[in-house]
Amino acid sequence: MTFHYSNAWQEIKDYVLIFLGIALYALSWCAFLLPYQISTGGVTGISAVIYYATQFPMQNAYLAINAVLLLGGAKVLGFKFCVKTGFAILSLYIMLDLFQLLFAGPDGKPVQFLGEDQDFMACIIGAMICGLGLGIAFSSNGTTGGTDIIAAIVNKYRNVSMGRVIFIVDCFIVFSCYFVFHDWKRVVFGFVTMFMMTQTLDYYMNRIRQSVQFFIISKNYEQIAEAITTIAHRGCTLLDSEGYYSKQNSKIIMVIARQKESNTIFRIVKSIDPDAFITQSNVIGVFGKGFDVLKVKAKKELEKKA
Repeated sequence: MTFHYSNAWQEIKDYVLIFLGIALYALSWCAFLLPYQISTGGVTGISAVIYYATQFPMQNAYLAINAVLLLGGAKVLGFKFCVKTGFAILSLYIMLDLFQLLFAGPDGKPVQFLGEDQDFMACIIGAMICGLGLGIAFSSNGTTGGTDIIAAIVNKYRNVSMGRVIFIVDCFIVFSCYFVFHDWKRVVFGFVTMFMMTQTLDYYMNRIRQSVQFFIISKNYEQIAEAITTIAHRGCTLLDSEGYYSKQNSKIIMVIARQKESNTIFRIVKSIDPDAFITQSNVIGVFGKGFDVLKVKAKKELEKKA
């Protein structure tokens, strides 16, 4: 029962965080990017370009394009991917519609909250909030659909990275702004927005996934290891050691944990042995239970390609 309850709670938590991330993403578009006619990559970017050219509602174009892509990729990408993606698409559709109504002026056009001629500042602020929103959604196994779906399909059948596919598609979308405004400044703003969004997204994802490694030397190693296991819920490894000066045999506790769990581990050690010797170092790439999933191609797939 506990296992099923835990899984259900994690799924609910994922959907709540995906919705929060999508809400921030929609807010940044409606408050900063749309009022200053700035575009970027993805289906949201395509929808914005369509809106700038024809005044066709951005959220309607976004929903229509994603519906076609999702239906086309349903069989390839699997049911679970499509459910979470569909939830994110519907959430973004609703939030875009809501925020555009809230931020519309008397003439029905988006209000420029930063004032006139503040395009660059709007693109920086909008991109950072977009990146944060995407980071929250992606960290909960969510996606906004669009070019992510195209990239996932291409990656499944061709040896082309998802990042490269998304980059090529996004560049084409940003360049298309020129044919609407005939102004290279809009293209430059689009690339600046795309760059800042990516940097913010990467920073957020790296921060929440940052792992640390502890080496703890203490005569009370058994108590400390037990406390870390039961309180911090992190596994411990005991390494044999011998003090050079004392010539006494002992144990060193090795622990891998998330960076945000560092304070908990320090408190545990200090409460048991204030004189314990501790080293902490950052670790790049931790894969396994409780950390990131190691994604490698199966042996059969590699043999086929060979």
